[in-house]
Amino acid sequence: MNTADPLFPNPTLRRVALIAGATASGKSAIALDLAEREGGVIINADASQVYRDLRILTARPSTTDEARAPHRLFGYRDGAEACSAAAWAEDARQAIAETHASGRLPILVGGTGLYLRTLIEGIAPVPEIDPAIRAEVRTLSAAEGHVLLQSEDPSSASRLHPNDTSRILRALEVVRSTGRPIGEWRQEKTGGLSGTVTIDARLIDRPVAELYARCDARVADMVDAGAIDEVAALVARQLDPALPVMRAIGVRSFAAFLAGEIGLDLAIDQVRQETRNYAKRQRTWLRHQHVGVKFVAA
Repeated sequence: MNTADPLFPNPTLRRVALIAGATASGKSAIALDLAEREGGVIINADASQVYRDLRILTARPSTTDEARAPHRLFGYRDGAEACSAAAWAEDARQAIAETHASGRLPILVGGTGLYLRTLIEGIAPVPEIDPAIRAEVRTLSAAEGHVLLQSEDPSSASRLHPNDTSRILRALEVVRSTGRPIGEWRQEKTGGLSGTVTIDARLIDRPVAELYARCDARVADMVDAGAIDEVAALVARQLDPALPVMRAIGVRSFAAFLAGEIGLDLAIDQVRQETRNYAKRQRTWLRHQHVGVKFVAA
């Protein structure tokens, strides 16, 4: 292993490289180059790329790239089953341990902040939520939930935006089911990599205009490579529309085109805009380093 690499100058026995960035930022190419130079194994940290149904639409590594270096946790789950951050983190910990045992360098690559934070910082040991409580809470609107949260968990209510439906209802169901605020549970996080390995993290942070241009080019390449046929095959499975794979960027717009509801040009424009919006959110989130590591800027 080349421990003199200026990108990752901190040589340790158990080292993990992390290449993070927004979609279309070019992080996969950098990870592949590092893997070839250092005998590394590339481990996916992108929530959409875990599903085997959408290789093209999620820009998973090509078969040519996969032949250049070992890849783990790409397209390894069926879209019919939702993959949680906790489940992925457990799989990632196993992949990292196996990579270390083989004498190779684990290289995490992705931009899904929740996945990275769960892996690095660990997960709060919240018990299973009472199904009756969950069912009752999930009937509430964000506004209703926020009002209730102000009296039942004021700390979470003050921290959360009144329109953040998923986090508001999650906090409410946790405090009602366990009797403790979700913030207290999060102080007891377990199972994280932090403190057990040295994480050398690099953030690929391109200027917004350049990033948007790369997003547009990626969408065009996807269409040329057969993304619409890929969506048609997924739609034919008649999966629950609430599943993560059905909410991947591009699925709804191209499905609408296939159903004759919108034209192809509009569908492509929608996917471009959705991709840009997602890239902007990722860029902002990662620049504020909400994953428990200190990034070195590209």
